[in-house]
Amino acid sequence: MPPDQAGFDRGAAVTRSLLGWGVVAGPFYVVVGLILALTRPGFDLTRDALSLLMLGEHGWMQQTNAALSALMVLAAAYGVLRTLRSGRGLAIGSLTAVYGICLGLSAVFLPAPTEQFPPEQSGEIVSAGGILHLVFGALGFVALAAAAFSYARWAASRSESRHVQLGAWCGSTILVGFIAGAALAQFPIGVAALWIAVLAGWLWLALTSAHLYTVAPHPVISERQQPPSDPSAGGSTSA
Repeated sequence: MPPDQAGFDRGAAVTRSLLGWGVVAGPFYVVVGLILALTRPGFDLTRDALSLLMLGEHGWMQQTNAALSALMVLAAAYGVLRTLRSGRGLAIGSLTAVYGICLGLSAVFLPAPTEQFPPEQSGEIVSAGGILHLVFGALGFVALAAAAFSYARWAASRSESRHVQLGAWCGSTILVGFIAGAALAQFPIGVAALWIAVLAGWLWLALTSAHLYTVAPHPVISERQQPPSDPSAGGSTSA
């Protein structure tokens, strides 16, 4: 979308707005999830994975939380693609989108109940939906970790050591936390590891979106101090 006569680049404004959803998504998901966890009878944060809140009479609330958060992630992923048009940018945006899709699908294919939660469905049940929930969860974590590592490589090409460390640390934490959580899911330490992986993922998305917000061209052309230093940074793009 070309700039208008007043010097306002609507395409750049859309790009920045999309990236803003990447900052909002994590806090929204975590805060809503914690509220539901603390108000659902029988749910224990030290024992139960947050996805179990999708089960039972009020499970639709956590399903909605995951679905809305997934839409925010997809919006941010599109913002990344509009901002970075190089091969690395395509990788970061695409892998982030995969995570968003997997998060959304995890709200469609529900986890299996455990012996403790939800009380009205207690007893472990093996089902195709429960297996798919685990598969999409695993794919989502792997995709998000890969996106963080791709971001670290992109930051390295710009000699931005702080962002390199962010991507490498978050990517490693996501992978290690997920693997440890999956292996020790029956123990509190396993649940804690999953929480660490989840929080590291949302932290990476928020900080990366905020960083790319500064990389994307300012929508007010007169406010642009200089052209983007990164050749992969996008300018105006058709909405």
